[in-house]
Amino acid sequence: MMSRIALSETGATPWERLLGNAPTILEKWVVLEQAFMASPTFSDTLREQVRRALAFGNRCEYCMAKAGPPDESQPDRRTSLAVGLAQRFVQDHRNIDDTTFEALQAEFSEKEICELFAYMSFFCASQMFGASLGLQPAEDYSR
Repeated sequence: MMSRIALSETGATPWERLLGNAPTILEKWVVLEQAFMASPTFSDTLREQVRRALAFGNRCEYCMAKAGPPDESQPDRRTSLAVGLAQRFVQDHRNIDDTTFEALQAEFSEKEICELFAYMSFFCASQMFGASLGLQPAEDYSR
């Protein structure tokens, strides 16, 4: 099955081409994504492991196929906490208890916690968009 709506000619990836049907939104979306990816707050590894955890929670076929599930073992406590948080967040973002926040506050500053929640919210929205519109793994599309 291809996506539920046609891919546009606007955008570099199948996901972007899907959102490219609304080019003004795509333009701003890409700017925000670039801001997250350029931020020095978190390592590339932490960001990618969180993205993978969210992808599997959101069941976005396109997103899951990019790199597979998060690694079983994380390189450090911060990444491990962030991945665990992402898994809880994607299941029920309203069910993150005080104990979880205390663990986060022991490892992350308030700025970092804020950015982590913003990052997770942004990527959940991206993945829900793709999953809802039936976006398939990139190799299923050809230009």
